[in-house]
Amino acid sequence: MERAQDRLAAGPRLRAAGPGEERRFALWDLASLVEGELGEPVDPDGLAPQAERGWRERLGESGREWPGGELYRRRYWIQDDAGAVVGTVAVDNWTKGPSQLAVSSLYVTPAARGRGLAAAALDEVYAAATAEGLPGFRLEAHWSWQPAVRYYLRRGLWVVGWKRSLSFARMPQLPLHRVREEDGRLFLLVADRLRGWVPILTAGQEGRWLRLDETADYRGCDGWVHEYARSTLALYLALAGRPLVRGPQWWAEAWRWSDAGEPEGLAYRIEEFERAARTAGRRMVSPYRPVPLPDPAPPPSSPLSSPPSPQLADSGDG
Repeated sequence: MERAQDRLAAGPRLRAAGPGEERRFALWDLASLVEGELGEPVDPDGLAPQAERGWRERLGESGREWPGGELYRRRYWIQDDAGAVVGTVAVDNWTKGPSQLAVSSLYVTPAARGRGLAAAALDEVYAAATAEGLPGFRLEAHWSWQPAVRYYLRRGLWVVGWKRSLSFARMPQLPLHRVREEDGRLFLLVADRLRGWVPILTAGQEGRWLRLDETADYRGCDGWVHEYARSTLALYLALAGRPLVRGPQWWAEAWRWSDAGEPEGLAYRIEEFERAARTAGRRMVSPYRPVPLPDPAPPPSSPLSSPPSPQLADSGDG
């Protein structure tokens, strides 16, 4: 972990935040939260103390500033070709999942987006992790932060969970993926060195229900692709406004996949995410239209709700 962090600090695009820069970095983190959760871009270097207090009050718990945050993560400035600071990325001082680096924030100013700077920062995190024998990185994003969610899918990250928010990962064991639409169906394809893009799952619609079909190539995939293909396709379906539920009997069992797995688990979580956003008065523009169904019975001794976790800002960087 320490060696991977040292590699990041020595990278061409990143500069470690130094002593005396804690307050400035905190304001850039705040700007990412304000834009992501409230939909209002702000200039992080132009935030007066009164405006900062107002934004933090509106954000509530997620806008809380954590003193001594440098103990838990290392913070880096993203720089452009001229060496100007245009964004931030932070990497936790402990790993997640199967010993992956954990990216706990990512932000690029609106004026600097569309130049590949966020993508380059994520590439550096991935390169530092794999150079030190770690299996890539993991990051999280709110369902309500639609531009960020779509961006991470475009970057080829896989959906590995949705327990507290949407969890994405890039790992050496997982190939690039993309989705193709044909005759009203969505095909999840993975990159194969010899065969090009290979379809492994297809999703169609039967009335108001989802139809999910496996290909022979899916049944022959290794364990990592097998584990995360269905959850990744589920998010593509949700973003396209397609059904995630295969019928009432599947919906009744949705709690079984409340952390990750089958599409019904994501449908249940999206309803929770959107209900929480509305309760908190957050901006919520959703492409997903759930099928009207009664609430599935929760498991007898396992609560479905979990406390919120740190979120990522919308990089907006295509």
